[in-house]
Amino acid sequence: MADYINIRGQNIEVVASDPANPTLGQIWYNSTSNTLKGQGFQAAAWATSGTMNTATYGLGGCGIQTAALAFGGLISVPTPSRTGATEEYNGSTWSPSSPLGTARDSLGSCGTQTAGLGFGGTSGPPTTKTNATEEYNGSTWTAGGNLGTARSSIGSATAAPQTAALAFGGSPTPATVTNATEEYDGSTWTAGGTLVTAREIIEGAGTQTAGLGFGGNIPPTTGATEHYDGTSWTSVPGVLNTIRVRMGSAGTQTAAIKFGGEAPNTGATELYDGISWTSTTSMNTARNNLGSAGTQSAALGFSGEPTTGATEEFTGAGAATKTITAS
Repeated sequence: MADYINIRGQNIEVVASDPANPTLGQIWYNSTSNTLKGQGFQAAAWATSGTMNTATYGLGGCGIQTAALAFGGLISVPTPSRTGATEEYNGSTWSPSSPLGTARDSLGSCGTQTAGLGFGGTSGPPTTKTNATEEYNGSTWTAGGNLGTARSSIGSATAAPQTAALAFGGSPTPATVTNATEEYDGSTWTAGGTLVTAREIIEGAGTQTAGLGFGGNIPPTTGATEHYDGTSWTSVPGVLNTIRVRMGSAGTQTAAIKFGGEAPNTGATELYDGISWTSTTSMNTARNNLGSAGTQSAALGFSGEPTTGATEEFTGAGAATKTITAS
C-alpha cells in the first residue's frame, strides 16, 4: 500500500541554511535552527526601534536603515534651542558622536553614515539663515564649500552621495521662498536648473542627476511633484494624496517614500513609483519635522515634533521568509 504522503503530500527539504532565493510558497526545514520555514508575503509595516539619546526636531539625516546618521535640530527643553548633536544608528540603538560645527535646524542632508553632508538651515542665536556646509567622515565634521544662497527649510536629494549633492528651494529670508537649485561636487556649489515652483519646506529624494522634489509651502501648501534630470526640473502629474509639510523622505526618483508631517500632525505614509503616489500603512507615532534615512522598502524615521526621540523602521510589502509555528 502506498504511503499517504506519496498520495496527498510532498517531501519537505531539509537544509542547513535558508535558501538564498526562495520562491513564494516554498517550505523547508532548517536543521541548524531546528525550525520549519516558508516563503510568504508580508504587508508593509512600521516597527518601533531604539530611542535617540537627544530628542530633537527639524534635524538632518542620512544613511540606510541599519547604518544611519542624525544631526542638528531643535531641543525644546527647557526652551527651544538649536543643537549640533550628532548620533549614529546601527539598526537597533543610537550612539552619540561629534557635533556639527554650526548648530542649526531646517537643514539639507544626504550621504552615508561614514560620509554625510549637512548644508544650509537656520543657526543662532541670533537667528540667521546659513550657507554653511559640513562634511562628516564617520567621526568628525569639517567645513565644506558654502552654498551660493543661504537658506533654510531646504530640499535635498536624499540618496545622493557626499560628493554629488543637490539642494533646492527653501527660504532665504523669513518672508521669501526660492526656486534656486545648487549642485555640490565635494568642494564647491554651483547653480543648477531652477524649480518650476518656488517653495520652502520642500522634501526630496533621489540623486543629483535624477532628483525628486515634492510638497512644501509656496504658500499655500502644495502636493506638487517635480523631477530633476541633472539640468532642469519638470512638473509631473503625481500629487501627494495627503498635502502637508515637514515630512520625512527617502528613496529614489522612481521609488520614493514620504511619511509624517503636518497639518494636522500625521503618521501618513505614501510611496512613489515615478508616476504616482500611493498610500500605505501609517507610522505608529504621528509627528512632523522628523529625521529620515534609508530606502523606499527599508526607511527610517526618527525624532520629530511633538518633541520625541522615537525611532521607527519601515519594511515594504513583499516576499519574506517566516518561521512556521503551531500557533
